[in-house]
Amino acid sequence: MSLINYSSKEITCKIVYYGPGRCGKTTNLQYIYSKIPDIKRSSMVSLATEKDRTLFFDFLPLELGDIAGYKTRVQLYTVPGQVFYNSTRKLVLQGADGIVFVADSQVDLWQENTESLANLRDNLGILGMDINKVPLVMQYNKRDMPNIVPVAEMDHALNLRKAPHYEAVATTGAGVFDTLKAVSALVLQSLSAKYRR
Repeated sequence: MSLINYSSKEITCKIVYYGPGRCGKTTNLQYIYSKIPDIKRSSMVSLATEKDRTLFFDFLPLELGDIAGYKTRVQLYTVPGQVFYNSTRKLVLQGADGIVFVADSQVDLWQENTESLANLRDNLGILGMDINKVPLVMQYNKRDMPNIVPVAEMDHALNLRKAPHYEAVATTGAGVFDTLKAVSALVLQSLSAKYRR
């Protein structure tokens, strides 16, 4: 749910990176943060735990352009990957305008991907959101690892709504900005349709 500040004529939207633990959600944001000029970004907040790299969220606002005369900014968040932190996942997911589902391409972590996707669907339902309607992009990360699932198989099994998908290696930045641009475009289309009625 985007926030509108009428006095500053600004719309702030929220994009959440969701996926299993250690799939590359935080690495995506760290890479984006490192490539954005200082004047275009604020501080990134990251809280680590013993078992996961992100307990609450990473936060990064980016300026995107105008919608109906309003300056648009986006805030990027990640959810903790561990199911143990599901209540935090729901809190971070609440009010999301768009979602990037980051899947780990390694064969050994296939079950974690399917469980995390089911968890996303369940949490969206609890929050009154439909996974088939929210702007969504799939990212198949860690494509540089040995013993990975072919993209076609990942897409067939995970991407049931045929959302845009991208291969990525978040540690090098491959596919990171393609994913961000795609989800941002979907969010802007959704917001434009909503606010220009």
